[in-house]
Amino acid sequence: IPAVRDRRISLVFADPPFNWNRAYDKWDDRMPDSDYLEFTYDWLDLCTGALTDDGSIWVNIPDDWAAEIVVHLKKRGLQMVNWCIWHYRFGQNTTGRFINSKVHALYFSKDPIRRVWNPEPVMEQSDRAAVYNDPRTFEKTDGSPAGLRIPMDVWYGPYWGRIQGNNTERRAEHDNQLPEVYLERVIRCSSNPGQIVLDPFIGSGTTPVIARALGRHFVGTEYSDANAASAFE
Repeated sequence: IPAVRDRRISLVFADPPFNWNRAYDKWDDRMPDSDYLEFTYDWLDLCTGALTDDGSIWVNIPDDWAAEIVVHLKKRGLQMVNWCIWHYRFGQNTTGRFINSKVHALYFSKDPIRRVWNPEPVMEQSDRAAVYNDPRTFEKTDGSPAGLRIPMDVWYGPYWGRIQGNNTERRAEHDNQLPEVYLERVIRCSSNPGQIVLDPFIGSGTTPVIARALGRHFVGTEYSDANAASAFE
């Protein structure tokens, strides 16, 4: 892909296979741990190598591999901006341990000072304004809009739930589909209109749909021909 080769990617969003033995068409989602990590480090290096000097990468990943990815990206010279948590209320039921109800959203940049950062498009009403009617939130001196704040690093609320198999917005044959508000927040804050967003695991197609809706260009890859065709549709 020329945009990757020429380092013209402003934002990478990656929601890779979790190696949980899930049904991703022809993809082998049950690799030995060492093989999975080697694969992970390879695609991370390819993606970060494609970034512009003001570019950023977000990785959506569960507990199993978050620590290894953080250490690898730090070793490659990237700087952590945030370790966010996507929290949802409907995890897979289990009786042998606490139920998973979160995924990590790891946010790294090549240069934390020069990175593309657009806080205002993702601001939300603050609790001080919405719940407590605190006058201080309407008298800010930092230049941010009155009554609003940048979202906290735990993401949840209306429209943020996990898209389950019986949800009407669930794409057929896609085992892991993210809510559109998740991608909207990432793309708005970490890229500008006209810039290029890369998703190396297109999956159900949420990233390209939102990137296009927000006026960004998009490139991506998908292992499964069937999933790629469905995402394009």
